[in-house]
Amino acid sequence: MTDSPPPRTDLDPENWQDVRALSHRALDDMFDWLQNARGRPVWEQMPAEKRAELSVVLPRGGAALPDLYADFQRLVLPYGAGNEHPRFFGWVNGGGTAAGILAELLVAIFNPNCGGRDHAAIEVERQVIAWAAEAVGFPRDAGGVLLGGSSMANMVALLVARRAAVGAAVRSGGVAGRKLTAYGSAAAHGCIPRAMDMAGLGTDSLRLIPFDAGHRMDVLALRQAISADRAAGLQPFLVVGTAGTVDVGAFDDLAAVGDVAREAGAWFHVDGAFGATAAFSAAHRPLLRGIERADSLAFDFHKWVQVPYDAGCVLVRDRTLQLATFAQSLAYLEGAERGIAGNPPWPRDLGPDLSREFRALKIWFTLRAYGADGIGRVVENGCDVAQHLAARVRRESQLELLAPVPLNIVCFRVVADVADLNRFNKELVADLQESGIAAPSTTTIDGKLAIRAGIFNHRSTRADADALVDGLLQVLEGRKVKEAVLF
Repeated sequence: MTDSPPPRTDLDPENWQDVRALSHRALDDMFDWLQNARGRPVWEQMPAEKRAELSVVLPRGGAALPDLYADFQRLVLPYGAGNEHPRFFGWVNGGGTAAGILAELLVAIFNPNCGGRDHAAIEVERQVIAWAAEAVGFPRDAGGVLLGGSSMANMVALLVARRAAVGAAVRSGGVAGRKLTAYGSAAAHGCIPRAMDMAGLGTDSLRLIPFDAGHRMDVLALRQAISADRAAGLQPFLVVGTAGTVDVGAFDDLAAVGDVAREAGAWFHVDGAFGATAAFSAAHRPLLRGIERADSLAFDFHKWVQVPYDAGCVLVRDRTLQLATFAQSLAYLEGAERGIAGNPPWPRDLGPDLSREFRALKIWFTLRAYGADGIGRVVENGCDVAQHLAARVRRESQLELLAPVPLNIVCFRVVADVADLNRFNKELVADLQESGIAAPSTTTIDGKLAIRAGIFNHRSTRADADALVDGLLQVLEGRKVKEAVLF
């Protein structure tokens, strides 16, 4: 009797040629899908029965790759958020590029751990950090690390600022009773109070400073808040300037905010999640005046630079201080003078992650493929389309512009004789999204619910902005007809 062979323990395919054929087919299919984005609805809601198909118990046996790919095409691909589409105007989402796609494919195969060790992927990340520093006027030898997004980048900057304020003892003894206070605009992103919470400092220690009619932080109010806290025995340690508010795209006067931070002896940080990308455009770079003096900066490559998700970045002027905040001395992580464990410090010494994907390659590919000037043209096109949209809104008697348009975000609403205008506009946005014509999001400006259109996709044109307005007026008319029938 012949014993049956033991089951295989490796996960490589039995037939590599079949996997090659499927992979080539899938890549062709996905490029077709991206190339033809304009011809399909921006968004389509996933049917309940297909959601149910994804809710299954853990599989015990394996499935054939062609079957898995077929399920992806049927259950996943048609029901994305839509941010690859030129009429996706919601939130702050990049649209991706061919260069980024190729880089992601290569990363999945190459599969390095970029926490550390001496290998080429670490050098690529160091180069990307140096390019980012150069773009915004930081020293080329500044510290920095790639992260999942600017939420974590802001958190890392806060932790370095805390280390600067308290000293080395903060890593073992915490803040030791120090009453640290931070300051940022009332229009700052919600990740700033969240970082204060996660760092154990508490959101009550964050002072949200009023902003002016242009949604810029009131510098006089900032100075007064710091003076009042210092007089009360508190320790101002962090001032956050915003380069591109998420609501309307406003820029704080970074030079003036930086002056106040210096006067107070506080760390000057800039949240430039998408607005820092204006540095690539000569026309819009003046909005960032003063950013080059910041102690740290958080921003995302996966927004206006169009790098595939995720690709956040933090820059820290004083690299030594960033290392002092995060580096660990553990036997199993120690570096060496020679071999694979050489060439420290590594990214894991500059941030919280020990295991990290090779995020830098897609950024390296993007910046080399399109150049800083190419990204600058994307910025300028987004701002041009936003100004076109704002002008169209002003011409339409049924629409009202609700905020200035300093960059690439337009906030407006439909004006109608209804009992609850905020709810009415919210319903119109949902109608428009479900129509598949265009996908803006919403926000609130001075208590008024605004239809918010952010022009971040490099594929968006003036015609797409017009399609947004035309589609909105179309669903408005449809809602009027429906209500007339009902009442």
